[in-house]
Amino acid sequence: MSGSSPGNTMQERIGSRRTKLRLYLLLNVNRRWMAFGLALGMFVSLVLLGAYSVPVFREYMASKAPTRYVFQAFIGALITGVTLVVTISLNVLSQEFGSLGDQRSRMSGSMGFRADVEDIFGASSPPEPNDFLRALVENTTEKAEALDEAADDEGEGFAEAVDELTDDIHDNASVVSEELENRNFGEYTVVKAALDYNYSWKIHQARRLQDDFDETMDRDTRRKLIDLIDILGFFGPAREHIKTLYFQWQLVDLSRGMLYLSAPALAVVTAIAMYLAPTSFPGTFLGIDNLIWIVSAGSAIGSLPFLFLMAFILRLATIAKRTLAIGPFILRGSERSEDIEWR
Repeated sequence: MSGSSPGNTMQERIGSRRTKLRLYLLLNVNRRWMAFGLALGMFVSLVLLGAYSVPVFREYMASKAPTRYVFQAFIGALITGVTLVVTISLNVLSQEFGSLGDQRSRMSGSMGFRADVEDIFGASSPPEPNDFLRALVENTTEKAEALDEAADDEGEGFAEAVDELTDDIHDNASVVSEELENRNFGEYTVVKAALDYNYSWKIHQARRLQDDFDETMDRDTRRKLIDLIDILGFFGPAREHIKTLYFQWQLVDLSRGMLYLSAPALAVVTAIAMYLAPTSFPGTFLGIDNLIWIVSAGSAIGSLPFLFLMAFILRLATIAKRTLAIGPFILRGSERSEDIEWR
């Protein structure tokens, strides 16, 4: 075997603290709170820049009228951006529309996959995605423990290697099962648990066992090892299918959120472009010209649909990048131990 497990969760498999923080922001933070947080940061930055700008912002607005051009651009960007996002989302979701034959083929594929999984389970599989994934990892643990018991009658090197693999599977399954407990589909937690289960590494290790000890294993032990590899192989397609459903779910939420945000944003930026004058809102608040507060707030509100889009796409793109490979392909050094050698 080739060393210890790379880690039981995605965060544990990343050594750099900076990368952990980046992934936490990209994946774990609530998307809506992230968008509003970015908008708040933009608002504060613009207020501070306006407060210390030279010349004074009200005088600059009287001579150059920058807000008219900026907020006119906001109007065009909002209308165009929202239209494009909704169109793209509808194009993606249009894959759900199809002929009766297409729908029947999809149904047959889904039922066939479940039947294959249930042959391994020896029982029916749960209908909920989170419970289905949980059943997969728990049954994988049972297969690994059965192999571990059979390995006691084999050579010492084989028994040690199987024991190491079983401990890895058991520890990883405990973390993932806890993450999946009492979760509803549509929550990022379900996809996070699927990302935390490092099934590619486990398939690699099990296949190494099969290659290194095939000639010395008895028939029963070999059968148990093949069963373990088979059930690990089911996790990849299940994860990809659930990831696809999650992406579609998120695109619906994204389109709906963009529409909700675009209407008030469009109203605000249109009002500022049409009616805001250098003499509007005289006076100061907290020592800062009221005009700066209004323009900064309008800019943040006008940017909110784009920031909402950015927050969602960052998560979806990160998930897509971290699940590019299916099966025993390990694309990152953080997802394996230090020394993989294949003979």
